[in-house]
Amino acid sequence: MAKDGLPKQAEDFPAWYQEVVKRSGMAENGLAKGTMVMKPHGYAVWEHIQRALDDRFKATGHENLLFPTLIPKSLIDKEQEHLDGFSPELTIVTIGGGEVLEEPLVMRPTSETVIWPTYGKWMQSYRDLPFLYNQWCNVFRWEKRTRIFLRTSEFIWQEGHTAHATADEAKEEVARMLEVYREVAEDVLAIPVLTGKKTPAETFPGAVYSLAIEGLMRDGKALQSGTSHFLGQNFSRAYDCQFLNQDGEQEYAWGTSWGFSTRMVGGTIMAHGDDRGLRLPPAVAPVQVVVVPIYKNDEERSGVLEVAEKIKTTLAGNLIRVKVDDRDQYRPGFKFSEWELKGVPLRIEVGPKDVAADQVVIAHRVSGEKQTRSTADAIGQVAGLLADAQKAIYQDALAYREANTHEIESYESFAEGVEAESGYWVGPWCGDEVCEAKVSSETKATIRVVPLEPTDPGGACIVCGKPGTQRATWAKAY
Repeated sequence: MAKDGLPKQAEDFPAWYQEVVKRSGMAENGLAKGTMVMKPHGYAVWEHIQRALDDRFKATGHENLLFPTLIPKSLIDKEQEHLDGFSPELTIVTIGGGEVLEEPLVMRPTSETVIWPTYGKWMQSYRDLPFLYNQWCNVFRWEKRTRIFLRTSEFIWQEGHTAHATADEAKEEVARMLEVYREVAEDVLAIPVLTGKKTPAETFPGAVYSLAIEGLMRDGKALQSGTSHFLGQNFSRAYDCQFLNQDGEQEYAWGTSWGFSTRMVGGTIMAHGDDRGLRLPPAVAPVQVVVVPIYKNDEERSGVLEVAEKIKTTLAGNLIRVKVDDRDQYRPGFKFSEWELKGVPLRIEVGPKDVAADQVVIAHRVSGEKQTRSTADAIGQVAGLLADAQKAIYQDALAYREANTHEIESYESFAEGVEAESGYWVGPWCGDEVCEAKVSSETKATIRVVPLEPTDPGGACIVCGKPGTQRATWAKAY
């Protein structure tokens, strides 16, 4: 056990994750099977992620809209590959208002099948395109094995759906949105990610190809962190979405879709947490600075709280998210542990002696260091310290990834290594799905990504020994 009775990551990572999510007030299980309740601390992290994404969507010309949650099942049935990919997870409504429905309705698992028939009504000419739309919504997938944030029967995400006049324009959109996801993952969530292409076996149902970002969690498993799909004309053909092109001919629109979900709250927990609990990047921390006043009696309390409130007012005026923990029922040591568990990046401690000396103590969550500074200097340095913490937590995650990325020397050593150490394993692959399936069956590792651009595979396929065609990154994954 770690501090305060938390399971240690190295001994039982799933138990550590479950306890940290619960004790830090991020989320808890919902009353319906496989659902979750996002509590304020967890939802606030998601709000910051949402804001970072939405600002970037709008900066790239996208607008938000919202489609219905209920989708006529006949629409999903029209795109067979899509249906086959989602049918085991569909939640279907058959009764409404106490009566059996004439047509079953599907709770939205994703929205291509309801959006494209509508797009077909909106487009007449190439001049109407592109459609650059996104929606923030709940989706429903009936998962057999659930884990809070990572895989639940209902979760929140954004899903972008765009329609274009040319294939090249749609492909540019797919790449552009993948870069948005990479930027948010790395610059906001401080999670270093691999960018690449999914294999055909891992491609989104109904897409021509899928791009993804992948993060490595502290247990050595990969987490698919965001995906961007080139749909080609698959959905426009299925739903007869045509427009008059520049040559005066009818043509099917070219589509994309892309998504980023609340699973990345879980990803942030698993990529950065330690045996004391969460370590939140300042960019998404609901509380960036907590001020803990220390006193023994009412006389000391008054003077200490006066300084604490002045610190709070000044920092809040500089748009820093700050809280004074003035709860009298808890001792300072309890508060220190609680705010460490919640992952607050900076803690400012102030007691009577500090007030007399016009100083405070600053405790850093990422490094664990403590520094004594004059009150004025501390206030002036907070913004810089938060920026340093953002960089430090990213560098720490990057160092972990680099230390847990392995070159495959032989299939045998790979199979043994991925079982013993997890992490990323990189090596040549012939491109044959038979070899891909063999590895997955025997090791539980899957190809997370192959390079976006052609790369020298570096040798023969690690599985069959035939000439390699791609350099693949394998890992066990959530």
